[in-house]
Amino acid sequence: MSAAASPPVVVGPAGRGDEADIESFLEMMAVERGASDNTIAAYRRDLEDAAGFVSGQGGSLTGAQTDDIRAYVARLGARGFAESSRSRRLSALRQFYRFLYAEGHRGDDPTGPIEGARKKRPLPKIMSEDEVDRLIGRADEEARDPDASPRRLARAARLCALVELLYATGLRVSELVSLPRSVLRAKNRMIVVRGKGDKERMVPIGEAAREALARFAEAMRVAGIADDGQWLFPALSESGHLTRQAFARDLKALAVRAGIPAARMSPHVLRHAFASHLLQNGADLRAVQELLGHADISTTQIYTHVLEERLIRLVTDHHPLSALSGD
Repeated sequence: MSAAASPPVVVGPAGRGDEADIESFLEMMAVERGASDNTIAAYRRDLEDAAGFVSGQGGSLTGAQTDDIRAYVARLGARGFAESSRSRRLSALRQFYRFLYAEGHRGDDPTGPIEGARKKRPLPKIMSEDEVDRLIGRADEEARDPDASPRRLARAARLCALVELLYATGLRVSELVSLPRSVLRAKNRMIVVRGKGDKERMVPIGEAAREALARFAEAMRVAGIADDGQWLFPALSESGHLTRQAFARDLKALAVRAGIPAARMSPHVLRHAFASHLLQNGADLRAVQELLGHADISTTQIYTHVLEERLIRLVTDHHPLSALSGD
């Protein structure tokens, strides 16, 4: 950025214009896109950090040019930020400048020419069908342990129901733990899930998951654990529903007992397994997008490697000339 004769007045880490534009952007993300409080907080941190850097060079984030953004990304690298973190911050800036362009506050996007810094979407961690079978089998075994106390059985039955339902539906962990108890009372094979942006979608639920839920309800009754009637998966030692963190911790411990490394296990990995195994067995990508609750098909396309493998196998197994490929 060329030096200015008289630098603009800066208030705190960013100029007043930057503060107003950042607030407008965050309001749009919350109202129009349904971004969560955590997402909004992350965007705020990233944009305010960038604004602080640019203002330190005598400019403003709203008026920054491509060289300013390149310098900021380079500065992140010098500060020891990983490539994934730099890419995330650049992504926040891209969305911010697209918003300014759409609102008529800028006539260009300074991040447009910065192609090399785009983050490549990593392939999701995948579990094999055999590993999922082992995980569910171990959960089921513990939920039926005749030597366990009623309260311990209730906890084991809850974990078994969570694992069965997550693999059967591919729900986000936040959607799973906050399911209402009315799901258990529903007689049809579809449940309504409220996802990101408060959007609702219909998700089928299989018989195995229903049976696990019924066993959990019975284990709760035998253990004498009070049910407030609101949550499908209530916390057993306090009010409210089971937390995401508690479920993730219990799931990792279960994986270890099933002979699966804890580092390879998380609720999100089971969600990926749901999607990958559907595609491996012939499901349509658009159908999987709908089940996962992805607003954009590009998000679901991280699974295209599964489709590619399936197509290669299809040709290898069924094309009349495939047997000649090794000659």
